[in-house]
Amino acid sequence: MYGFAPPPPLPPSPGYRAGNPPSPASIEVTGDGIVSVVPDRAVIVLGAVTEGESLAPLQAENARIISAVIDSLLQLGIPRDSIQTDEFRIDPQYDFQDGKQIFRGYRVTHLLKITTERVGETGTIVDTAVSKGANSVSGISFRTSQPQKYGKEALALAVRNAREKALTIAASLGVTLAAVPESVQELSRQNEPVPYKATMLAASPATPIQPGELHVYAAVSVRYTFS
Repeated sequence: MYGFAPPPPLPPSPGYRAGNPPSPASIEVTGDGIVSVVPDRAVIVLGAVTEGESLAPLQAENARIISAVIDSLLQLGIPRDSIQTDEFRIDPQYDFQDGKQIFRGYRVTHLLKITTERVGETGTIVDTAVSKGANSVSGISFRTSQPQKYGKEALALAVRNAREKALTIAASLGVTLAAVPESVQELSRQNEPVPYKATMLAASPATPIQPGELHVYAAVSVRYTFS
């Protein structure tokens, strides 16, 4: 005896659940917010790099320079707890001749990280350190002491920007946007400190260093339903 089984039921279409009405139509947009901030904190990394054939005299000379730099910064009124070692290393140095590695001495590097709220005196701090023997500035960056405050302001601007975009799209489609978004997702966006690039320096009077502005960013993805 032969029979025919009924065909299996079709799976529900994407975006639908069996027995439930389809999801409401929606508009999804991204929004950006930027807040410009005058930096109120400077982070300076500088120090001494000494090279030579004999390690002990190099270490002693490097230590003498760093001690003189620290003393000069303390005399400027920089608190001792705002001065810390950022890097200390001893590297052997080699030359290569005819495919052979030839030892030629050592390099001693000692870098200090100075954090200060006296942003306008950044150039003076650098010049003072250089006058005491510092010959390397690996970086200067400017930051804000209130990143959360300005981050929230940027986030509010991003949400507002997203709604303005959604309203524009809704108006062009002739539909009415919901008053409250269905979902809001903050997108990852890193805020970088304002850098001032420098490497090996020689002493020079009144180094002009301008902090400029720090830009705090926020971005969101927002979905609105409409009718």
